Amino acid sequence: MNTYRTLATAARVLRQLRHDPRSIALMLLVPCLMLLLLRYVFDGSPQTFDSIGASLLGIFPLITMFLVTSIATLRERTSGTLERLLAMPLAKGDLIAGYALAFGFLAVIQSVLATGLALWVLGLDVTGSAWLLLLVALLDALLGTALGLFVSAFAASEFQAVQFMPAVIFPQLLLCGLFTPRDQMQPVLEAISNVLPMSYAVDGMNEVLRHPDITGDFVRDTAVVAGCAVLVLALGAATLRRRTA
Repeated sequence: MNTYRTLATAARVLRQLRHDPRSIALMLLVPCLMLLLLRYVFDGSPQTFDSIGASLLGIFPLITMFLVTSIATLRERTSGTLERLLAMPLAKGDLIAGYALAFGFLAVIQSVLATGLALWVLGLDVTGSAWLLLLVALLDALLGTALGLFVSAFAASEFQAVQFMPAVIFPQLLLCGLFTPRDQMQPVLEAISNVLPMSYAVDGMNEVLRHPDITGDFVRDTAVVAGCAVLVLALGAATLRRRTA
């Protein structure tokens, strides 16, 4: 990998996104709108919003970054841009890292907006530090970016990229502990949930929600989410194809 080429790739992706206001709105505003909607769905029961709002603060950015990243990367390949880039002295690792940096930059903005809205506008009540909440939200958004980059290698069209959401995201959403504690699930499902990264994203948010200080479980949860993001990015670089057949 070459630092200059990686940064040049990230700058190019950001310039392209600047001319795509719909994608920017999807990444930056939709998680905020979903949190706002959720707050007033539970307007008569603020305790319910407090109990699930922190979890969804991590889940919404993950989903939106997954969707936008997978489609944007696939568009690069189907348009022939990716093939032209890889014909240059640009390694696959440079390309994937550049995309990760570009979308990671947007993930930072997204996480700051969503966390600020939840805490200081919608009144989400958490015991732990707002900075820890922001950290987990950011790691979740980066995980969504990594998953989107990875699955884009297996899609032949934007429609297929969207179809990966039920296969990759929805099972994690059902098994992450959002609807029922994971230890109360059927044992096989609990075992599956224990290897899914979204489960640790939700657990990390809940640790901040319930504990004033950093706990061992919080360190474990954030390490798993970060490790999964790095692993998936490496797999994305290994499986990256120049173009869609």
